[in-house]
Amino acid sequence: MTILPFLRAGFLLLCVLAVASHGPVPFIGAAQADDDGGDGGGGGGGDKDKDKDKDKDKGKDKDKDKNKNKNKDDGDVSDDDMDVDVDVDVDVDVDTDEGDDVPVGDDETPPGVVTGGGVAVDGQGEDGAGDVSPEIAPYLADTAPRGQGEIVAIALSDADVAVLESRGYAVIAEQEVPQLNAISRRIAVPPGVPLDEARAEVRALAPQADADFNHYYRAEADPSASPASAPSPDPSPSPVSLPSLLSTLSPLSAPSAAPTDCNGPQCTAFRLIGWTESTAPTCPADIVVGVIDTGINPAHEAFASARLEVHRLTPGTLDPSGAIHGTAVTAILIGNPAGRTPGLVPTARVIAVDAFHLAGEDERADVFTLVAALDFLAAKGVRVVNMSLAGPPNSVLEEAITRMAERDILVVAATGNGGPLAPPVYPAAYPSVLAVTAVDANGTVYRRAGQGPHVDLAAPGVDIWTAASIKGARPKTGTSFAAPFVSAAAAAILAAEPDLTAAEVIARLTASAKDLGDPGPDAVYGYGLVQASPICLMAQGDPDL
Repeated sequence: MTILPFLRAGFLLLCVLAVASHGPVPFIGAAQADDDGGDGGGGGGGDKDKDKDKDKDKGKDKDKDKNKNKNKDDGDVSDDDMDVDVDVDVDVDVDTDEGDDVPVGDDETPPGVVTGGGVAVDGQGEDGAGDVSPEIAPYLADTAPRGQGEIVAIALSDADVAVLESRGYAVIAEQEVPQLNAISRRIAVPPGVPLDEARAEVRALAPQADADFNHYYRAEADPSASPASAPSPDPSPSPVSLPSLLSTLSPLSAPSAAPTDCNGPQCTAFRLIGWTESTAPTCPADIVVGVIDTGINPAHEAFASARLEVHRLTPGTLDPSGAIHGTAVTAILIGNPAGRTPGLVPTARVIAVDAFHLAGEDERADVFTLVAALDFLAAKGVRVVNMSLAGPPNSVLEEAITRMAERDILVVAATGNGGPLAPPVYPAAYPSVLAVTAVDANGTVYRRAGQGPHVDLAAPGVDIWTAASIKGARPKTGTSFAAPFVSAAAAAILAAEPDLTAAEVIARLTASAKDLGDPGPDAVYGYGLVQASPICLMAQGDPDL
């Protein structure tokens, strides 16, 4: 008598018990639900997972446990908060500091305290009612979850709102943005009404107002991805044009040879624009710079001597963003000059706003929050705002940025990493914004950088040595990391000549840029590579400038 039938029966019994205990096991390769946590009126389509590489032309880190943690940056260059060139060995750990895998918990830096070199932190508790400063509190009234079917509008009258409510619309949240002289509202669309029809109805009702989808924007956005469920936005506005401004301002003198006393992995990028370790002390920027980005780790040693304020603008009811991208961008600006990641303008004061939140694995900021962030920074007296983020065109965001320009606040933004054939991304492509692309150590454009007539300047953005989110440093690549080079240069100009308008600062920067590519302004490099030497000479009061 064979025992095979008994073995088969036992195996089947074990399978039945396993299913009963754990539920059905999906087939390998079965499609999983694609839930981005809510449409919010469509997104920029972007890299929805900063720490998990979904680009098939890149190398991949097989350690998914590390890559899924948005609040860690362990020094592994495979983390996808940067867009790594295909030639980079993404499995090499370039951070020699040990202990970087220790997570920075939300409670390690108590809310409202001052740490390190004057780093002020606005925090929130798990229930969204934690300790916050009085100046940030008014911006946190919106605790409603972000979801599908939303319109965001500014400048609607009370009568307009009453009419919309009579038609089945509902105001989800309302926020005063006094610096922009408006009231911003999130509006739920009646069930069954398509978003494009709802937007058209709101615009027709109130032509004096701006209304659009509550689009999502992402750090390192990939504009080639399609929005979750919203129709395509309106065509983009006309690109930047600066010839008239350039004709009214005399160009600065040609940059001098860069000093050679810089030592460290950051020196390649610094020397490329004539901004070395000896340049920073002689190019002071005692000015207030705003940063709108993801979270920042204020306890990082890069900020030991920094004047940094960190404000989380999203309510505590939403999952907080990670600290990878924001920490890296901010350290390029004000990193400790005596540390491993010296900043370009370490004497500047930075006011950083964390406008992002997590929805599943998607780290994103919506238009409603970005408008509030711009208003908050305007109230704090910033002269330059760095926005290393990207998404689709949006008339509400455009109006808010236009009003910033009217206050002579310069917005600097990344051109995005969707590639040369991708459509323009925003806010970089708006006329008043200084759009920055990325180049490598040879001055060659980053292969995934966005291109178009809106591109204004180029800056180092490939293998940029900057702070990791927990401790130590690592190289980063992408247009996000090129933008702060230009923000730093703009800050230095304004520190020397505070009466300049934002448009005049743009003209100074473009006039002194080193021409790259085709002669004159082009769609790849704009006016060319930003140069620090003439800017710093001007800041020192050189009589020839």
